[in-house]
Amino acid sequence: MTMTVIGPGVPRGNPPSAGSVEIRELECFLVLAEELHFGRTGERLYVSQGRVSQLIRALERRIGARLVDRTSRRVRLTPLGEDFLGSLRPAYAALRATVDNARAAALGGGPLRIGFQGVAGYGFMEVVREFEDRHPGCESRITELPLSDPFGPLRRDEVDTAVVLLPVQEPDFVLGPVFSRQPQYLAVSRRHPFAGRAVLDAEELADSPLVGVAAPAPGYWREVQAPTRTPGGAPVPQGPAVGTLQEGLSLVAAGRGVMLLCRPTTEYHHRRDVAYVPVTGVPESALGLVWHGDRENARVRAFAEAVAGDLSRLGL
Repeated sequence: MTMTVIGPGVPRGNPPSAGSVEIRELECFLVLAEELHFGRTGERLYVSQGRVSQLIRALERRIGARLVDRTSRRVRLTPLGEDFLGSLRPAYAALRATVDNARAAALGGGPLRIGFQGVAGYGFMEVVREFEDRHPGCESRITELPLSDPFGPLRRDEVDTAVVLLPVQEPDFVLGPVFSRQPQYLAVSRRHPFAGRAVLDAEELADSPLVGVAAPAPGYWREVQAPTRTPGGAPVPQGPAVGTLQEGLSLVAAGRGVMLLCRPTTEYHHRRDVAYVPVTGVPESALGLVWHGDRENARVRAFAEAVAGDLSRLGL
């Protein structure tokens, strides 16, 4: 990989104020001192190689001397850079410890109550475990949310944050990370004509009663989970409305209707009397982390950051 070559001397220009220390510059220098490679430093910091060069040049302008010698073949610290590194490491560690201690105090005050609608899969539970490892004073508790009441537990302060099926259009809620975008499947009785199909078109939803979701789930949300019309505008026969997923699957098995479900749910709920057939032409399902805007706190923000930082595991 070709490295950025900077000629002799520190880059000219108006130096940054010596009194305004930029933490990002210091973090970049510390990582570069370990890696001695601009590309790997960028990967660790989730920035481009060019951004690493910018941060290091800004720090050198702030100090007024070169900290790093770099050519197209090697990167090494200057003698001043070595001295600066020796002084910076303990100071930075102390700063991080101060922030971590304050954060731990803010995260106190009981467990983080997480509501989950659908299936809390392996990837999500790994994020929860890692969150608890990073914040040992903040235990988490997982609560299943009813299919027909995705937002009620948040409003009643029964959970601090919740993972719910989209969409979320509640004006008093904050929608955080969105993840687990998955194709939708149609749950049908093994006796249903669709049971042997490899795939279905969304227009075929007009051929069977669709199990819906009961109130108090809002109307816009129920319409997405059980649409009343196909994408082409044909009316979809309405089957019974249910309050829980198990009620819906039982009605499907009894031949009372069919039901749209996301793929993780079909993988978790194996039944001999129910078949799951992929449906094309309908939007993917997705999960979102939400919380009540009036009750946002450090624990909720820290958990949202943990989820946002691991979207690849959760299926962005």
